[in-house]
Amino acid sequence: MVKNVKDLLAEANSAVPNLSPTEAAEKMRSGDVLVVDVRDPTEVQQTGRIKGAVNVSRGMLEFRADPESQYHNPAFQKDKTILLHCASGGRSALAGKTLQEMGYTAVFNIGGFKELAEAGIDTEPA
Repeated sequence: MVKNVKDLLAEANSAVPNLSPTEAAEKMRSGDVLVVDVRDPTEVQQTGRIKGAVNVSRGMLEFRADPESQYHNPAFQKDKTILLHCASGGRSALAGKTLQEMGYTAVFNIGGFKELAEAGIDTEPA
């Protein structure tokens, strides 16, 4: 069956738990989390990023998350809690589902950058 983006987003949103900015901030304070910004680098340059977040554009996620890939980012560890965000929450939902399929178990969608920043989560320049 052929799927469209609406179908893919619905599947991702049902598979990947969403956290509110308050819940995301609590997880960040607890430590041992990886915050991943899946926006494109040009977006991050324009707005900054969540303090300490790793920017991995959605198109490179699988390569950075796979320990067998020559492009693996060692920040990706399967025993860590991973908090994903993008500009509005769509790409981060899709990214979360992909990470789950790759064996990551504690994966959460924390939504969009603007919403997180407006809720008081610390940001920094790119």
